[in-house]
Amino acid sequence: MRGVFKMNYTESSPLAESPAIGFTPELESIIPVPSNGTSCENWREIHHLVFHIANIFFAVGLVIPTTLHLHMILLRGMLTIGCTLYIVWATLYRCALDIMIWNSVFLGINILHLSYLLYKKRPVKIEKELKGIYQRLFEPLHVPPDLFRRLTGQFCMIQTLKKGQTYAAEDKTSVDDRLSILLKGKMKVSYRGHFLHNIYPCAFIDSPEFRSTQMHKGEKFQVTIIADDNCRFLCWSRERLTYFLESEPFLYEIFRYLIGKDITNKLYSLNDPTLNDKTIKKLDHQLSLCTQLSMLEMRNSIVSSSDSEDGLHQFLRSTSSMSSLQ
Repeated sequence: MRGVFKMNYTESSPLAESPAIGFTPELESIIPVPSNGTSCENWREIHHLVFHIANIFFAVGLVIPTTLHLHMILLRGMLTIGCTLYIVWATLYRCALDIMIWNSVFLGINILHLSYLLYKKRPVKIEKELKGIYQRLFEPLHVPPDLFRRLTGQFCMIQTLKKGQTYAAEDKTSVDDRLSILLKGKMKVSYRGHFLHNIYPCAFIDSPEFRSTQMHKGEKFQVTIIADDNCRFLCWSRERLTYFLESEPFLYEIFRYLIGKDITNKLYSLNDPTLNDKTIKKLDHQLSLCTQLSMLEMRNSIVSSSDSEDGLHQFLRSTSSMSSLQ
């Protein structure tokens, strides 16, 4: 007991003698004391070059502008490279298991997302027979190839008509069944024996009927459409196409525009039945005042007349007079 007591006294004696050495409470308050145990007194050496290269890739990925077409693919690519370099740095130069594990998780997430983005950007193969339609009608309107493939691959088929066969007969064929685009050949449209105009490839065959049946169901064709050559055309089921377009608002607006433009081209063809396919392509860029006046007169004459044949004769008379003026 005595030895223990003496040892305790010896250990505590420096603290007891500290005031006698000359230290005062005022001097103790001047001595800096760290506020917590995490204060950095001595900075460590700079990390390995791999660490800095990884952060450069992160920085480049974050400053890529969002207006760039491949923005997300480039961002995920930069993050993937950065995470890979972080794993190399943590494994070989830092020996930090937690840093390696977290960056492995981030690397897996970025690789999955990058793979998905690359899969969406894969080249979609379009059938050779449909390439002309896509390049002329849908591609200029920025319709993606995969959406066009969905449009042409589910509820449509390619059909054939030999020369002289009838696509639609006036007052007999229903307009509610289908919508078609001519792929190859030429068709002739007539009304009660009067030739109206031709239909060329990459044009809708029955666009006026499609537009009219959006308001009235159960109507019949008012014209006869006959194959003037061996023809092939792409045919949609009208009902299934309507349901599909309702689920794709962007494609619905594209169809509205294409059908309206096709109807306009057919009206110009009525004004000048000698128009060929190359001339119709130029109609979007070259519109004359006489053509516009004759088209307005044609529309008014057809709409205002209750008897279709009288309306046709009235339009033919106005067309011949306007052609003589031109």
